[in-house]
Amino acid sequence: MLNDPGNGNIQTERIIVKIDKPGKPLPVSPAGEKTAHVSTGKANQPVAPSQSGSTSVSLGTKATQLQSMESSMANSPVANPNKVAEIKQAISEGRFTVNSGVVADKLIETVKELIRNKG
Repeated sequence: MLNDPGNGNIQTERIIVKIDKPGKPLPVSPAGEKTAHVSTGKANQPVAPSQSGSTSVSLGTKATQLQSMESSMANSPVANPNKVAEIKQAISEGRFTVNSGVVADKLIETVKELIRNKG
């Protein structure tokens, strides 16, 4: 909105902007640049480009550790299969009981932890 102080009227202006996708991809690096710089958390180190023109990226130690942890977790079962079988057997035999007090206490404990971590 534009305010016209001369006569006290308020004028409105509408601007329409259309953004299109570029017709061809943007270049990866400026023309004529012979090396690329990769940040590893230390000082930037020059990296020679490969012959095919592709970019090479080196991950830091933390990222490598996270990838290792992720792959080891992916290969581990989410639940203990023996415990699951035991609980299924107890349910089918009618001897499985739920202690509502323990469930309520654990639920409250979880909510408190979520609140602490949120802040």
